This record gives sequence, structure tokens and C-alpha cells, in this order.
Amino acid sequence: MTSHTHDAAPTQFVEANGIRFAYRRFGKQGGVPLVFNIHFMGTMDYWDPAVTDGFARDREVILFDNAGLLSSSGEVPESIAGMGANAMAFIRALGLSQVDVLGFSIGGLVAQEITLQAPDLVRQVVLVGTGPRSGESMDTGTPEGRDIFGATYANPDDLWLRVQFTPSAASQAAGREFVKRFRRRTENRDPEVSQQAALAQRAAIAKWGAKREHAWDYLKEIRQPTLVVNGSNDVIITTINSFILQQHLPNAKLILYPDSAHGSLYQYPAMFVSDVSAFLDQSQWA
Repeated sequence: MTSHTHDAAPTQFVEANGIRFAYRRFGKQGGVPLVFNIHFMGTMDYWDPAVTDGFARDREVILFDNAGLLSSSGEVPESIAGMGANAMAFIRALGLSQVDVLGFSIGGLVAQEITLQAPDLVRQVVLVGTGPRSGESMDTGTPEGRDIFGATYANPDDLWLRVQFTPSAASQAAGREFVKRFRRRTENRDPEVSQQAALAQRAAIAKWGAKREHAWDYLKEIRQPTLVVNGSNDVIITTINSFILQQHLPNAKLILYPDSAHGSLYQYPAMFVSDVSAFLDQSQWA
């Protein structure tokens, strides 16, 4: 049976590594849960209900705030490895022995680290709008990204319309529908990410993106079936980084959605849920 939905799932807490993690768990119980790792400056409430509830029809969904973010205690580590270690501790604290992990943007970096640090824990990986260590513009950020995040907005949600969607009329229309959906939950909603936490996340991303020799060799260690997803024109973590991931991961598939940007999963939620579900359910991946 499916219990709760994105908008109504209660916030629960579990302790690990001296951190009190806030999380929400809902959907069809039994089977391997899907653990979501959110983007830069995001919270549990920044996921699209059309995506999370879409998955919850057939599998259990777990959303959480990593250490130092909002309803969770502790501090945000200034390294992706530290974030991955905290996420791994959170998953194990729930008593889970195997999960599928989905990571979006910085969450995709964390998902890679979870898989590297605890390969026995991760069955399959979904990487959305993200990239490898030392990827294209991963150290400095893109000029477009610096402009978008450096601008001032009369309506704060207009930031996310520029981050997640292309300037086209169709993409912006999809963006406005997404904003309505992700603001729908009003009770027990997380506050916004603090400036201190955002700065720590930026520092971690810069370290991850620093140029190094043989930068992509580590990807050979991620042998789990992996689905890489992005928009055709991601200007936050450039789309070429998704291609790099697919080319260097031993067992990866790549999907690019048309006329879409960093938030392709929010522009095409039904298609995204269908594509990811088909990937996770393929018998040859089991």
C-alpha cells in the first residue's frame, strides 16, 4: 500500500554520526527504496511532487536534509566526500542494507560519493544535471550560472525559473507550473538554506571541480548500473559533463531531454518518472 504523499508525509528524525537527520519516507513499501539527494541551496521541499509522487506509486521514496541543512543538525562539510559520508551514515541509520540513489546537481556529486564509499549499499544510481570531478567549468562555475545566482529577484522563485529552465516560452511555462507544485506544501515546510550553508556547499563544489590529472579514472570504480539524465542546454553544470559521465562510467546510459536546462526532470516530470522507473525495473540490472 502507498502511505502518505509528498505534500503530507510527516518529517521524521534519525541520529547518526552525532547528527539529527530530518527525513520524509513515503510510497509503496517493500523492495529497494529510492533515496533522493537534492541540489544546491535545496531542501526536501524543493523536489517536485509530480516526480516524488510519481515514483511513490511503485516504490518507496526517501527525502532528507543532509547535515547542516535546515531541519537537520550539524554543519555542512566543505567537501563532497564529507557530504557523502554523512548521507551514507543516514541511510545506514534507517536500517537499510540496499538502496537506489538519485542525485540532482550537487546531489549527484554526493550520490557518486555514497556509491564510492559504500558500494555494497547502492544497487543502482541515477545522476541528474550533474558532472564528474574536474568536469567542464566545475571548478569556477559557468558564466551563465554566475550571472543567474548573482542577480537580484523581486520574486525569489524567479531565480529557479532561470536556473532550471531555458528562456523558451514552453520551458518557462513548464517552470511556472513546477513552482506552483513545489510551493504547494505549506505545513511543516523547511525554511530556506542559510548563507553559511550555501557558502560551504560552494566551497565543496569548487574542491570537487578542481583540475587534476587522470580526473575521471575514479568513475571506473562505480560499476553499478547508472542512468545519467540532463537537459539539452544545462548552463549550470554544462550538458557536456553528462556525456563525460556516460563515457567513463562502466555501465551507464544517457538521456537528454529537448529544449531543457538544469531542471529537465521538472520540465518533463512524467517522462522522467517513466524513464527512470523503466531503468530501475530492468531485469538485467537486478
